[in-house]
Amino acid sequence: MYNKYKNKNKDMKQLIVALMVLIGATAMAEDTKRPFTIPELTSWDGSTGTMEPSGRIIVKSKQLRPVANQLANDYALLFKGKKLTVVSGNARPGDIVLTCKKLDVTPSEGYRLKIGDMVEIDAPAAIGAFWGTQTLLQLLEQGPLPKGEAMDVPQYRLRGFMIDVGRKFVPLQYLKNLVRFMAYYKMNTLQIHLNDKGEQRYFENDWDKTPGTFRLECDTYPGLASTDGYYTKEEFIELQKMAEGLHVEIIPEIDAPAHALGFTHYRPELGSKEYGMDHFDLSNPDVYTFMDDLFKEYLSGKEPVFRGPHVNIGTDEYSNRKQEVVEQFRAYTDHYLSLIKQYGKHPMLWGALTHAKGKTPMQVEDVLMNCWYNGYAQPDSMIQLGYQVVSIPDRWVYIVPAAGYYYDYLNCEFLYNEWTPARIADKTFPEQHPQIEGGMFAVWNDHFGNGISTKDIHHRIFPAMQTLSTKCWTGQKTTLPYAEFDKLRHTLSEAPGINELGRLRAGEQKLAKMESGKTLNLGLDDVGFDYAVSFDIDCQPESKGAILAQSDYAIFYLSSPQTGRLAFERDNYLNEFNYTLPQSGKVNIRIEGTNKETRLFVNGRRQQVLSTQPVYVITEENRVDHLTDKAPFHPTVYSTGNRMYYVPTLFFPLKQTGNFKSSVTNLNVRSL
Repeated sequence: MYNKYKNKNKDMKQLIVALMVLIGATAMAEDTKRPFTIPELTSWDGSTGTMEPSGRIIVKSKQLRPVANQLANDYALLFKGKKLTVVSGNARPGDIVLTCKKLDVTPSEGYRLKIGDMVEIDAPAAIGAFWGTQTLLQLLEQGPLPKGEAMDVPQYRLRGFMIDVGRKFVPLQYLKNLVRFMAYYKMNTLQIHLNDKGEQRYFENDWDKTPGTFRLECDTYPGLASTDGYYTKEEFIELQKMAEGLHVEIIPEIDAPAHALGFTHYRPELGSKEYGMDHFDLSNPDVYTFMDDLFKEYLSGKEPVFRGPHVNIGTDEYSNRKQEVVEQFRAYTDHYLSLIKQYGKHPMLWGALTHAKGKTPMQVEDVLMNCWYNGYAQPDSMIQLGYQVVSIPDRWVYIVPAAGYYYDYLNCEFLYNEWTPARIADKTFPEQHPQIEGGMFAVWNDHFGNGISTKDIHHRIFPAMQTLSTKCWTGQKTTLPYAEFDKLRHTLSEAPGINELGRLRAGEQKLAKMESGKTLNLGLDDVGFDYAVSFDIDCQPESKGAILAQSDYAIFYLSSPQTGRLAFERDNYLNEFNYTLPQSGKVNIRIEGTNKETRLFVNGRRQQVLSTQPVYVITEENRVDHLTDKAPFHPTVYSTGNRMYYVPTLFFPLKQTGNFKSSVTNLNVRSL
C-alpha cells in the first residue's frame, strides 16, 4: 500500500515538474518573441528579462553626437517629465551606448541593437544609428525594454511617399510634421509634386477658368506662384534642412510638359492649341527658354533651393496621338534629364516610354524612373533599357481622396499580405532586384473644391504609412499576421511630439471651462475622428463671425460670418448647419465628427448631419431631349454630368477660444 501511494506521489511530482517546465517554456517563448515595431525588425534573437534606461546616453563616436541629441529631444517629447542626458565616459548598466562600427550589413542604413544590462546601438553610419534610435523609442513607448539582439537591415533603399501639393495647398508646418512622422517609421523619401492643374470638365470646360498652380516663390517669373498658397524659397530650404537632419530626402518635382497649366496661364503662348492648354506646345522653342530659366533659379548658385541629390522633371501623361509629337516629347525629356545632371543632381521622372515609343534617343544612365502604370511604362522593358525604377503601381498605392476612383483609403491588408516593391502591377520581379530602388505610395488631390482638408489627407496617410513602411523595410521577411499588426499599430505614436490625428486615449475625456479669448491648454490643438464635443451655452446675442474655438487648422463659429448659423471653417471651406442659436436661454450643443460626416445635436436631439455628398457639374452640352419639335412641351432634363464628392468633415479646434459673448460651460471632449 505504501509503495502504491509512493508511486502515485512520484507520478504527481513528475507531472507538476513537467507542467512547470511547460509553463516556463511558454513564458520564455512569450518573453523572447520578436517585439513589435514598425517596420518589423528583420531579425531578433531574444532572451529573458527586461531593462529600464538609466537616463544616460553614451556616445562612443563623435559623428553620432547629433543622433544622440535627437534621441534625447525625442525622448523628452514622448515621455514628458523624463530626460535622457548625453554624457561622455565609461558605460554603466542602464546606459544607452551609440557606436559607429563596421558591421557585416548592407546598406549603411542597417544597424545592430543589443539590449542587455545596457542598450547598445552599433551602425556603420549615422543614418543606421538614427534608425536604431527610432526602434528604441518605439520599444520604450510599449514599456520596459525586452532583452535580446536585432540585426535590422532594410530590404529596399528607397522607402517613400509622394504628396500632391499642386492641386491642394498643404501648409508648411504640416509638411514638417509629415517628415518627422515618416522618419519615425524609417521612410526616407518625400516627393513633393509642386505644380498641377484642375480638371477642365469641372470648370465649364474652359481652360481660363480651370485652376493651374505652382507652389514655389519665383523671382524669375514674378507672379508665377499661386495666390492661394505657395512656399517661399527660404521656407522650402528650411524644410529640406530639417528633413536632412532626420535622414529624409525631399525630392522636388516640377511636372511638365503636361500638367503645365500653371505655366501656360502665366505665358499663354506656351500652351498647345491642339492638345489643350495643360500641355506645352513642344514645337515652340520658348518652352525650353521658360523651363531652363525656371530650373536655373532653383538649381544654380552655391546654396541652391533644391538641396537634395534628386530632382523630378515630371513628364507624366503627355499626348502620344502623333508620332511627330512623341519625338518632340522624347527630345524634351532628354533635354531636362541632361540639364538636371549639369547642375550636379540625379534626375528622376515619371515612366512614359512605353506610351511614348520613338526613335529619339533618351538617357538611361543615372536616371531614376517612377513606374506607376504599366501601360505608360512596362517595368520589365524599362529595366531592360537600363533604368533604375521605383515601384509605385497606381492600382495598389494611389490615394485620391473622395474621388470615387483609385483608393480613398489604401487596402492595407492586401498590401501587407501580398505586396512588396518587387511587384509592379502585373509584373513580379525577384526580391531586392538591383534595379528596383524601392517603393512609394502617393496622395493625388485631383478634385479642386471637394472639401477635403489637410487633416482628411493625413487620416488617409496614417495607416498607409505604417503599412508601406513595413513592406519597404522588411519586405518578404514580415512574420506578424496582419490582424495582429493592425491591432498593435494603434499603440504607437505618429512620432515624438506629433499628434496630427488629434488622438485621445481610449476612454479619455477632456473637460474645460470656456472663457472668451483664452488658451485652452487641453494638450490637443484639435480632436480628430471619431469624437464627440459637447458644451452648454447660456445664450446672448452674437455678432456674425463670433468664434467659439479655433486652432491653426480650423474655426468653429457660434455665428457664421455669412448667415449667423452654427458653422465651421477649415482649408478655406465654410460649412454651415441649419441651426441658429437663440438670442437668450440655455442650450446644450454636441458635435460628433467622423471621417465621413459631422453631426449636430441640440439638447440631445439630432439636428443635422453634414455628410459626404455627390455634387454635379451640369452644362448645356449634357442636356437630354428625345422629343421631336412637334411635342407640346420639352422638360429640362440633364444627364448626370460630372460628379464630384464634397466632404464636410471637421477635426474640432481646441487651441483657444474666440470672441463670443454667451456663457459657455461644461466643455466635454471624448472619443466615440
